[in-house]
Amino acid sequence: MTEFAEYVAQRHERLRRTAYLLTRDWAIAEDLVQTALAKAWVAWRRIDGDPDPYVYRIIANTHASWWRRRWRGEVPTEVLPDRAVAGDFTSDVGDRDVLWTAISELSGRQRAVVVLHYFEEMTLAQVAGVLGCSVGAVKSQLGRALARLRVDQGVRTMTEAKR
Repeated sequence: MTEFAEYVAQRHERLRRTAYLLTRDWAIAEDLVQTALAKAWVAWRRIDGDPDPYVYRIIANTHASWWRRRWRGEVPTEVLPDRAVAGDFTSDVGDRDVLWTAISELSGRQRAVVVLHYFEEMTLAQVAGVLGCSVGAVKSQLGRALARLRVDQGVRTMTEAKR
């Protein structure tokens, strides 16, 4: 199991970042990675070759199952207290927030495709392997996700302001 320990040491931060991009919450992302690594550890001896597709599939599937079961009774506060920030990064933060708000409204599968393809820089074939579907299904989900992002009012306003 030395190989597993080395894998975790090398990949933990990247897996955590991917989980964060899916969940938008560092604590939940850490839980998601720990759950995925526990599941991968059980099957470690059966994994042939590169374990990344297997672990990313666990992360995506576990996130989808958690998302389906998640209780949505709490409503987060829209306005947060002011924080002091050195420099003026408000437009970057605002743009990032608009984009992530729009991405968070995508379906779980669409969000997974966008995160894996654009943020993890995986090819469509790699995304299909991770999600256990065809490349055509990935293209379809990606096309639908991008179409939804194009018509999102916040994203449109943000991109028009950049022109």
